[in-house]
Amino acid sequence: MIEVQKNNPLHGLKLEVLLTELVEHYDWEVLADAMNLNCFKSNPSIKSSLKFLRKTPWAREKVESFYLYKFKNLPRPDDQQYALPPRERTISLDQQPRSPAVITVSKLNAHENLKSKPRPEQPSDVWDNWKNKSQSNEE
Repeated sequence: MIEVQKNNPLHGLKLEVLLTELVEHYDWEVLADAMNLNCFKSNPSIKSSLKFLRKTPWAREKVESFYLYKFKNLPRPDDQQYALPPRERTISLDQQPRSPAVITVSKLNAHENLKSKPRPEQPSDVWDNWKNKSQSNEE
């Protein structure tokens, strides 16, 4: 009996090949900013990054997800598929990899600046406004 292989672009792809493709396309600086992993920030090399990624499942999943959804530019998975590790996810046969997403350090920094804008100041006691209204209604 022949078992049908799931459609997953990571099947048969070694971590070293995956990482080499990412580094050749994006460079270490962009990967460090995009994924915030120290193995890409301080003295990065393929060998040291592979060692870290093999020992750290959450970091490996982060890199594999980046590869699938940024480098291969596949559509985001549904909730059920998202709960699975990237190597166990299936991609429908009609979805083909597209050209890699354009990511630059300046683009990432601009996105970070948007997230770090100060929020509007809130009153110290959120209920003050409600209390004042209810007191004026009683009078």
